[in-house]
Amino acid sequence: MLILDEIARLGEALKRARRYRQTIREMNALPPEIQKDIGWPARRASQGGSHFQSAYWKSLR
Repeated sequence: MLILDEIARLGEALKRARRYRQTIREMNALPPEIQKDIGWPARRASQGGSHFQSAYWKSLR
């Protein structure tokens, strides 16, 4: 059943990636005032992430 395990793992990875991208889009869609209140974005992609991230988002991982 190794192949089925690998397929399941791939499916979960794709699901996580989709949720991550959706969260980034939702955070970027918030009004600038709310983004500032919650500390979004806290750092740039050039500092290690692929998108803007906040300390809050990193704590959820």
